[in-house]
Amino acid sequence: MIHILLSRLRQGHRTLAYPKELPELPGRFRGRPVVDGSKCANASVGGAKDSCQLCADVCPTEAITLRDGLPQIDLGRCLFCPECQESCPEGAIRYSGDHRLAVRDREDLNLDGKEEYRLAKALDAELMRLFGRSLKLRVVSAGGCNGCEVDVNVLGTITWDLSRFGISYVASPRHADGLLICGPVTKNMEQALRMTYDAIPAPKLVIAVGACAISGGPFFSQAEQLGGAASVVPVDLFIPGCPPHPLTILDGLLRLLGKLGQNA
Repeated sequence: MIHILLSRLRQGHRTLAYPKELPELPGRFRGRPVVDGSKCANASVGGAKDSCQLCADVCPTEAITLRDGLPQIDLGRCLFCPECQESCPEGAIRYSGDHRLAVRDREDLNLDGKEEYRLAKALDAELMRLFGRSLKLRVVSAGGCNGCEVDVNVLGTITWDLSRFGISYVASPRHADGLLICGPVTKNMEQALRMTYDAIPAPKLVIAVGACAISGGPFFSQAEQLGGAASVVPVDLFIPGCPPHPLTILDGLLRLLGKLGQNA
């Protein structure tokens, strides 16, 4: 026993200091895309207008559309793959290291480089009173690849320690305050999702994690899926990514509960 205690003392404190300090993200991390419309405009002036279609053509989920010659990225569809960045000869699209992605409204996931990205706002006063100190979530895997589920589960480890923020996962929807949904919601999971949602006492929250749960992700064109959680239940928080980093998921949850300022 003494050897175990000494070993634990040598290991020290393992839980991250976040949100006081941001953890170091891997060098290959791709965060929120940045669109430089001036480079697209310069390309058009220089006669390279056709090249501005390349980023949209290579996107595997049709997340990029052109409006007035400028790319608009639907982060709800975006897989955060490097195809658009690598295909653009002008370098108009690049991935930043910004992990903050969660929004309250689906429309706010449209990124065009013109308007400021609207991060998720906190719940209203009444819901904050109910859920601000203790939020119990039932996780539903609705037909995904388990990539998002893995990062959701990581938050329960000693390194992230989700419970220190008053957030925890529960086994029964009857003990939950809301749903955390991963996957595109396949037809085979539709009824199960509806029943799980109905079993949660009102008022309740729904959180869609990952491109699949928001828009169908890489499966968006498949007839076997319904195009995300919002096709079945109302969604209160959208956290994009494929899969989103645990820090991105935690950031969204804390913003929803008002534990992070809008400028954080």
